[in-house]
Amino acid sequence: MLCKGLSGGLAARAAALLPGRARLRRLGAGLRGVSTSWSPVGAAFNVKPQGRRLDLFGERRGLFGVPELSAPEGFRVAQENALRKTDLLVERACSTPPGPQTVLLFDELSDALCRVADLADFVKIAHPEPAFREAAEEACRSIGTMVEKLNTNVELYQSLQKLLADKKLMDSLDPETRRVAELFMFDFEISGIHLDKEKRKRAVDLNVRILDLSSTFLAGANFPTKIEKHLLPEHIHKHFVLAGDHIIVDGLHAEAPDDLVREAAYKIFLYPNASQLRCLEELLSNRDRLAKLVGYATYSHRALQGTIAKNPETVMEFLEKLSDKLSERTIKDFEMMRRMKMKLNPQNSELMPWDAPYYSGVLRAERYNIEPSLYCPFFSLGACMEGLNVLFNRLFGISLYAEQPAKGEVWCEDVRKLAVVHESEGLLGHIYCDFFQRAGKPHQDCHFTIRGGRLKEDGDYQLPVVVLMLSLPQSSRNLPTLLTPGMMENLFHEMGHAMHSMLGRTRYQHITGTRCPTDFAEVPSILMEYFANDYRVVNQFARHHQTGQSMPKNMVSRLCESKKVCAAADMQLQVFYAALDQVYHGQHPLSKSTTALLQETQERLYGLPYVPSTAWQLRFSHLVGYGAKYYSYLMSRAVASMVWKECFLQDPFDRATGERYRREMLAHGGGREPMLLVQGMLQKRPSVDDFVSALVSDLDPDFETFLMDSE
Repeated sequence: MLCKGLSGGLAARAAALLPGRARLRRLGAGLRGVSTSWSPVGAAFNVKPQGRRLDLFGERRGLFGVPELSAPEGFRVAQENALRKTDLLVERACSTPPGPQTVLLFDELSDALCRVADLADFVKIAHPEPAFREAAEEACRSIGTMVEKLNTNVELYQSLQKLLADKKLMDSLDPETRRVAELFMFDFEISGIHLDKEKRKRAVDLNVRILDLSSTFLAGANFPTKIEKHLLPEHIHKHFVLAGDHIIVDGLHAEAPDDLVREAAYKIFLYPNASQLRCLEELLSNRDRLAKLVGYATYSHRALQGTIAKNPETVMEFLEKLSDKLSERTIKDFEMMRRMKMKLNPQNSELMPWDAPYYSGVLRAERYNIEPSLYCPFFSLGACMEGLNVLFNRLFGISLYAEQPAKGEVWCEDVRKLAVVHESEGLLGHIYCDFFQRAGKPHQDCHFTIRGGRLKEDGDYQLPVVVLMLSLPQSSRNLPTLLTPGMMENLFHEMGHAMHSMLGRTRYQHITGTRCPTDFAEVPSILMEYFANDYRVVNQFARHHQTGQSMPKNMVSRLCESKKVCAAADMQLQVFYAALDQVYHGQHPLSKSTTALLQETQERLYGLPYVPSTAWQLRFSHLVGYGAKYYSYLMSRAVASMVWKECFLQDPFDRATGERYRREMLAHGGGREPMLLVQGMLQKRPSVDDFVSALVSDLDPDFETFLMDSE
């Protein structure tokens, strides 16, 4: 109900406290001189961080500037402070007459819990020291227990219910406050608090069981498979990890050139595991029982409340129509892959599911010369960061400055801290950039909201703080960090999330930045991918790190066109995954086993045959965080495509369009219905057919590239 990071929202929905350094707000024109620790962003990322000599004898700040977190034991102090504050706020919320103050108190309560819990959510996976990770894990458990307790606090629920039941009072609230009150009530009712005592206990028990099953399923989804090595031909042993008499298969090896390696990895890694199968079946069935208990027809109906799609019927209409439009293109893509396989492996030319990623890559490389080593020299990390700085400056009047962190403020010395500064509004917030690979760090690119923005009681604005986590190679003595085109695009994608957080200016942290429905949350990040693939944008920063030469236009064009090779088949695969997710979260009991439903859906919506004795769904980790919402990637891409083509394609640097984008889409976080945000930007309400057309038109080749390549 109160802390989205704990109650099953996006894992990256998090918030925490950053007191400390002199606040820099509303600073007016002379911003650059305000902080002596600010420096140009590009240069800061092309050199290794210097030792913090000035801090050697200074006071040690805690993580993110939180004083208590200078040592792992500080998590206990922070959580105890949060729990004490929570008790006081609950008391105030229950004794305050219904009105706008009720919503403010609920949001403050949410903020107090999230400041610790969601900061801890980040630290428990990213901190290099075990003691910090363990203390953070314990803090998550402690705050989680408090959230469960609050979810069943009838008096607290009734204080909100009195407000929502008073129509005259609700009508007098501004739309954002009204929406936040409704969202808090929705979170309450998902926990079954409106039910009688017996059903309420069942709802709590189901919620706890679902959390446990989710953790177990996630662990199993990534768990390697072990097989006796004599069962595999000896000549492919070298492609896998050997452990005594066994071979460890820890993934699909989708890019391996040897067909037999890919086939073996696919059949072994996806071989059904009985306990993982039971875990999935129980997870799906408990989600369905909980949804029915709190008044929904299916889990999917419950999960899609408040999204762009609104209900599973719209999602399935979207997926079916998209599949129909993709059908002919997908068949052609598979035929191209088949011919390529026949050319390279005439003895076994049937196209199988383990072939598609590899042969589509071969086709891309053959048709367009897109060897990453040709591109990397133009994409030094510093140049890419400067490119983002130029883009944000021209669109929003924002500059990114590198700021020296205090001692103890960051968890690894190569983490960079950025101040996000507006030309007239001053400091908007901070981004901590944890960009480089290190032992034990999760190999994933993601955005964490460490503290959400909100208007405080004293009239000041609580500035947002986020972390961007990437897995980039370290720079060497002679070379800066050089990015592949894929890494560069991922950097732009994650920075889209960060700007959503920085530019949101909501009154309530419960709806700040990326705390919005899942099928809208990916729109700003995917939109940034369109900027990353536009030559006018790339030309601003892509310079050879040694010669200073600009990247030739035809290199950018070839890269963009290469992404369209076999893109219909890739999109068709996403349609299949999204449809399977809907089937699993639809009517229960399921009509068939999860594996039979997988086979049926794959044959209907993909086009490559199901492989007997495999159970891909047991590796479908998105069923945990994106249960009933996997379609969100496709729908967000459709919206981003429409915004790009109708608003930014003509001029990707137009300031008026950038300001409108901020005003209509980014500023509101989750404070308005997502379709209203889309409608405000596009000046029309898009239909399912519009979404489908936007996605399909992205697959069309660009005639200009063919002309350039033929010259």
